[in-house]
Amino acid sequence: MQRKLLEGKIAIVTGAASPRGLGRAMTEALVKAGARVSMMDINQQWLDETSNYMREIGGDDCVMTQVVDVTSIGEAERSIERTIEELGGLHILVNNAGVAPPKMLLGGEASNNFWEISAEEWDRVVAVNSNGPFYMTRTVVPHMLAQGWGRIIGVTTSMNTMYRAGAAPYGPSKAAHEALVAMASRELEGSGVTVNVLVPGGMASTDLIPDNTDYVRENMISPDVMMAPVVWLASDESNDINGQRFIGYNWDEELPLAERLEKAAAPAAWPQLGAQAIRLDANQKDKY
Repeated sequence: MQRKLLEGKIAIVTGAASPRGLGRAMTEALVKAGARVSMMDINQQWLDETSNYMREIGGDDCVMTQVVDVTSIGEAERSIERTIEELGGLHILVNNAGVAPPKMLLGGEASNNFWEISAEEWDRVVAVNSNGPFYMTRTVVPHMLAQGWGRIIGVTTSMNTMYRAGAAPYGPSKAAHEALVAMASRELEGSGVTVNVLVPGGMASTDLIPDNTDYVRENMISPDVMMAPVVWLASDESNDINGQRFIGYNWDEELPLAERLEKAAAPAAWPQLGAQAIRLDANQKDKY
């Protein structure tokens, strides 16, 4: 029988409903671990189908559904307020909702030069992938600080995707999300609220990838690699983990925790580059 690490916990997962999705896999894992989940997505049909599946494995009250556009601060605030009212609290936020230009994901000879991307396309992707996590995170943090405990998990992307040719605006928008995680983790250090990144480790076989892609779906990573690490990150067992990025593909539950962390975790964003700001006054605190 699986341990219920998240018994009594309330979670939000954005982008939760895709039939083939990281959000669906993580929602299933959270439900199986005992959490109740507020599933958010923009697709009502997918929400209905996926929530029915979740209720079959977790009971009638294991999930609630909301159609939410995370690019709207008003909708983000209302959805979080509704979650707290209807489920009785909030402990975990998984910022998973994301979009990418289909052209970027076609592979082959497809070109996605940044100077050919329309302003509208750039704004749409950045609104979901960068603004959405900010709106959701800024809204949940006061509640989590008041209760002295919280888990915020951001789904960004592989580092090389952030800057590889043809990856705009998806890559830069995910880099902004990861920088937000790194910054937020420092501001929340010691508060009981942690902020970390979880990624599959490469291209995952989700509905974000169009069926007519030249990439071979059988060679993509299964969304299931997100299941075990998201439960651990959302639990009390990760109390001392903050500002880290985890690669789901490398998460091995068979290893002792120290070895598991060494294999799957590294600091979020780019601290390995060291302090880059030049300070003319060595007595000043680093404000750059």
